[in-house]
Amino acid sequence: MAETLTHKIIIEHLVSGDMATGSEIAISMDQTLTQDATGTMACLQFEAMGIPRVKTQLSVSYVDHNMLQVGYENADDHRYLQSFASKYGLLFSRPGNGICHQVHLERFAVPGQTLLGADSHTPTAGGMGMLAIGAGGLDIAVAMGGGPFYLSMPKVVLVRLNGSLPPWVAAKDVILGLLRRLTVRGGVGKVMEYGGEGIASLEIPERGTITNMGAELGATSSVFPSDEVTRAYLKAQDREDAWKPLSADPGAVYDEVVEINLSELVPLAAQPHMPDRVVPVAELAGTKVSQVCVGSCTNSSYRDLVRVAAILEGKMVHPDLSLTISPGSRQVYEMISESGALTTLISAGARILEAGCGPCIGMGQSPAYGGVSLRTFNRNFEGRSGTQNAQVYLASAEVAAATALTGVITDPRTLGKPPQVAQPREYLADDRMIIRPAARPEKVSIQRGPNIVPLKPQEPLQDDLKARVLLVVGDNISTDHILPGTAKVLPYRSNIPAISEFTFEGVDASFVARAREWGGGILVGGNNYGQGSSREHAALAPAYLGVKAVIAKSFARIHRDNLINNGILPLTLVNEADYATLAQGDELQIDNLHSSLRSGQTLIVRNVAKGRGIVVRHGLSPRQVDVVLAGGLLNYTKLGGKTKA
Repeated sequence: MAETLTHKIIIEHLVSGDMATGSEIAISMDQTLTQDATGTMACLQFEAMGIPRVKTQLSVSYVDHNMLQVGYENADDHRYLQSFASKYGLLFSRPGNGICHQVHLERFAVPGQTLLGADSHTPTAGGMGMLAIGAGGLDIAVAMGGGPFYLSMPKVVLVRLNGSLPPWVAAKDVILGLLRRLTVRGGVGKVMEYGGEGIASLEIPERGTITNMGAELGATSSVFPSDEVTRAYLKAQDREDAWKPLSADPGAVYDEVVEINLSELVPLAAQPHMPDRVVPVAELAGTKVSQVCVGSCTNSSYRDLVRVAAILEGKMVHPDLSLTISPGSRQVYEMISESGALTTLISAGARILEAGCGPCIGMGQSPAYGGVSLRTFNRNFEGRSGTQNAQVYLASAEVAAATALTGVITDPRTLGKPPQVAQPREYLADDRMIIRPAARPEKVSIQRGPNIVPLKPQEPLQDDLKARVLLVVGDNISTDHILPGTAKVLPYRSNIPAISEFTFEGVDASFVARAREWGGGILVGGNNYGQGSSREHAALAPAYLGVKAVIAKSFARIHRDNLINNGILPLTLVNEADYATLAQGDELQIDNLHSSLRSGQTLIVRNVAKGRGIVVRHGLSPRQVDVVLAGGLLNYTKLGGKTKA
């Protein structure tokens, strides 16, 4: 039988389950990836499991998010992560070595292998032919301990690329065009598998840009074949032995097919405040901009930065704006230095930041009050930049460079002939900033600062659930809305009591006080609730505040899994019209919850105050029911995969 590339990788790693679309399957993980914003909690959870050593082929702990050190918290947590990696068998990528996805693509991605990462943009490695999936920290902790990863068998969508990109049109425009067509919900429950003649014209960094932003589609993963382009990149990284050819079989059948003619694309940009509000840059031309930021795991490769430098050569950044450059890795930083591109950028007036996530997660470089910022990043959710009323646009590195010169959003095609940038035949392969684990782990002491607070065990879910509606929110609520990821909040990622104080801060400042006064409660959301980051804290903090269930029109995949893993019941409205009947303060009740969850897929939620019932669907597998009833995955794992409920 002819198989898709996605199916081939899943078949090779299948542990249990039926590969019918929507059925729960379990797959083994070859590699894991953690970073310091979400991985700290994953490490604490791994310790709580009592497993002496990671059991994957490769696990890497990166420090790339919380690099801004204005207090002891981030520095202390970095020491904790380094000592944890040394003791438990992980590689440790030191602060300054680069963004996890850029470094992993350069140094560790292997075609045909599986990767689970505590970051929603983990599918970046799909540009190398990996099946790379983002998940919450607890799922990564289980995978590091040798456990499989459970997911619903996704649909596989063929994105057939034809033709080649015109001058000034970039890989960023490919994924922005797809977001424009499919929206931020268009990839939910799907793997986007790229094929067609057009892929041969895309280098690995370009493919990585496309698979990176597949996360904004809500896709489970995105993947390119491993071909001669892959081989050339691995050879240039001195890793050719990791290469193997891998592609779909001729005649493979897909659940859906999307056709994209690369030759017809134009420069595109996403408008505030959603990655799918995409229009041609030409329609935005002339919009005054106060800040341009180049970088993030989407567009911080050597190729991106050298192109920006070539556009800025001999010129000066417009006096009315600030341009920042964040190299994706130490490798990129050193190579733009050696090539002279770094000098060009500095001479043009760019502000050079360290190799890390930085502005993308609101870790510095927040725009001015009400300012307009054009960024090469992947998300422009309201407030994510650190300035609540900033207007953030997303575009390619080429658009960013053109805008930096003119002070207004500019179609780069107006600049004339584009500069030509050749793919390096050899990259600087220097792994000295990656520390190997201790040869004698028993001699290593874990270093814990005062900001590292032990996990509070969750209570099992009660049989008769009665609680008030704490908050009603609309569609496309992101994890940034639920729990911000800015410089003010992220230092408390290993301290759930402290970080919970910021829950829904930008949505309703009275939420935390109300949750405490009411002893917890239930949340109500619209479509695509919990989109965006894999930030497990967006489930951990509500659970700490006593949230027992979330009722929504639909959920984003990772956040729904995180709710389950933390003992919060995700319920989907069968009739979306019932959403309008729910209000803050309503008292809701579910009787005989345990037996109801086990006996069928639907439940009746009684609105006590209004004397009516609404039908909801839980959609949980028998295993997930056990996880929720146990009070979350950690309790479930400690019980040996069983529940006392």
